[in-house]
Amino acid sequence: MEGLFGVVEYLNSLLWGPPMLALLLGTGIWFTFRLRFVQVRKIKLVFKKTFGDVFKKSEKADEHGMSSFQALATAIAAQVGTGNLAGVGTAIAAGGPGAVFWMWLSGFFGAGTIFAEAILGQTYNQRVDGQKVGGPAYYIKHGLGSPALAAFFAVSIIIALGFIGNMVQSNSVSDSMNAAFGIPHIVLGIITAIVVGAIVMGGISRIASFAVTIVPIMAGVYILGCLVIIFRNLGEVIPAFQLIIQSAFNPMAATGGVVGVTVKEAMRYGIARGLFSNEAGMGSTPHSHAIAKVAHPSQQGFVAIMGVIIDTLVVCTFTALIIIITGTYETGLVGIQLTQQSFAIGLVGFGEYFIAISLFFFALSTIIAWYYFGEGNIKYLFGQKAIRAYQVIVLVCIVLGTLIEVEDVWELADLFNGLMVIPNLIALLGLSAIVIKSLENYESSDLDK
Repeated sequence: MEGLFGVVEYLNSLLWGPPMLALLLGTGIWFTFRLRFVQVRKIKLVFKKTFGDVFKKSEKADEHGMSSFQALATAIAAQVGTGNLAGVGTAIAAGGPGAVFWMWLSGFFGAGTIFAEAILGQTYNQRVDGQKVGGPAYYIKHGLGSPALAAFFAVSIIIALGFIGNMVQSNSVSDSMNAAFGIPHIVLGIITAIVVGAIVMGGISRIASFAVTIVPIMAGVYILGCLVIIFRNLGEVIPAFQLIIQSAFNPMAATGGVVGVTVKEAMRYGIARGLFSNEAGMGSTPHSHAIAKVAHPSQQGFVAIMGVIIDTLVVCTFTALIIIITGTYETGLVGIQLTQQSFAIGLVGFGEYFIAISLFFFALSTIIAWYYFGEGNIKYLFGQKAIRAYQVIVLVCIVLGTLIEVEDVWELADLFNGLMVIPNLIALLGLSAIVIKSLENYESSDLDK
């Protein structure tokens, strides 16, 4: 087994090398410039489309799709998960504080990428067995005209998110709950699997209702906890930002050699964890944005941008600040242990429990969203008849994930994330003219005038 994970680690060093980082950032940069910095110049519309109807009574999700906000909540359920807590800790431990800068950069340009994903998801959505569905497999097949590449993506995302990704989630939450409350890992795995099973077997209506209820609460409570620590350490905030910027370009000088990482490592882990967190370019969130009930595809594109803002520029930044201002990034801890120790210092007597409980809900929401994304691709490949078998395998993976070493699980996640990114980015670049035309069409319309 050790030899197998050694191979995985080697493949990741190749897969997540300069070409992949350049392709990811390059795609975001391409869309950002071609769309004329849509994430900046349309920021008011992003907020309006996201929160304008949030207090109105939301219609129930059904075979015709879900509301725009329900689609965003489902997407954020996937985005805001262990990547924001354990992932940020892993990035800083392996890439130094400078990794945070590269997370920001990938998030800023990733907003352009995720805008494009949402538009293509909307443009090429389909009806299968009477249900509205969509996602990269559909725009790769019907837009790019490559059924083989679409099938490769579908297989990759099922393994990456439905199976391996959910092992990452259960691994992190079991570690955290075990450290805080002493609950055995396997017990946490079984409990999580039971809760997830009860929700996903209720179909899209129950999944959407869960997401739209739990996501705003869990994100709000977590941000509030972070703000308490930050206000207690206001004098350390500006130095923390300075350290992040310095470490991004000169890690050794910024840390005095304590971390001892290179710029390449800071970029590698910052962008890789940024992708795992905000999922821009990965091809996951288009599954929910594709079935949103909107008048024009670009409208859901604006909403999708908010997902990256909340995930990377807000939640990930808060997590990183807590790790840096408490000084725990120099302790040698990794992943959720690093984040948990940071909050234990910042919220004395309560921080460890706060993170454990937060992570449970973050991971639970992500598992359910990733299950849903994988289910869409099971339907694409095998039809409705294979859903029950898929559900069973997902629940088994949740339990198994609690029994594997954290470094090994993250390496597997990076590998399969990379495999699903490649066909999605090929499609995004190949269909970029469709995205640009959609935005131009929207801007020439009177939908928001």
